[in-house]
Amino acid sequence: MNIKIIESPRDAMQGIKRWIPTKNKIKYVNQLLRVGFHTIDIGSFVSEKAIPQMKDTDLVLESLDVHSSSSQLSVIVANERGIDSALAYDSVNYLGFPFSISKIFQLKNTNKSQSDALKLAEILVSKCAQEGKQAIVYISMCFGNPYGEKWSISELNYWLKQLVDRGVNYFSLSDTIGCASAYQIQKVFSTVNKKFSEDFGAHFHSSPNSSIEKIQAAFMSKCYRFDGALMGLGGCPMAKDDLVGNLATEQLISFFQAKEEDIGLNLSELQKAQKLCQELILA
Repeated sequence: MNIKIIESPRDAMQGIKRWIPTKNKIKYVNQLLRVGFHTIDIGSFVSEKAIPQMKDTDLVLESLDVHSSSSQLSVIVANERGIDSALAYDSVNYLGFPFSISKIFQLKNTNKSQSDALKLAEILVSKCAQEGKQAIVYISMCFGNPYGEKWSISELNYWLKQLVDRGVNYFSLSDTIGCASAYQIQKVFSTVNKKFSEDFGAHFHSSPNSSIEKIQAAFMSKCYRFDGALMGLGGCPMAKDDLVGNLATEQLISFFQAKEEDIGLNLSELQKAQKLCQELILA
């Protein structure tokens, strides 16, 4: 099977309040490009006021050495202007849009109703198809939410069908606040993989002590695409005040090495990236 590991410096950095110099981001992402990740989620074209750390995504993109790397690039967009900005870059392969099955979080995260978000997803799919790009929809609050709203797998399936009917075929199921149990993950992935033929990946926020069981639950339910961030940095700054970090890429690697799965990564270049992360991002 083809295991895809997506590295997300965007998600790692976006919640850091201290400004990370653009030159540091460029140097770090260029090193990540040498590791061999399937995709690198490098930034976002969203409101500077909402996510100030990502306001230099255009400058980062313009300075990346993509031609010597097999990795593809993705960015997040939240409106039509962001879509058009991202499509202007030949180096961007994937455009991701966050859709939430939580009405409250959809408004909080993208300043849109779910109805308006569906319309934007349809625009995203159409424009990506015209430009030879792939649209990704991140389904947030897939496993519950902190707002007291009703959650169920049938509710998730309803919104997935709405998006599939609008042409979306590439999803990332997100545990936005790190609340999912291994049982929930197994149940959700097993259900959606039986009900839909589209491609479903995993975007988990998790504490380190529960990460492996979450990876195992998704993998055993036929999920073969996983987002991570070196050292487990990051989380969603729009979801709650105390960030729950991303799956640590190191734990993903350890898990698949133990399964003797080929992940195609250059581990010596990975070590260099870990060192740069500490020197340039966390310093």
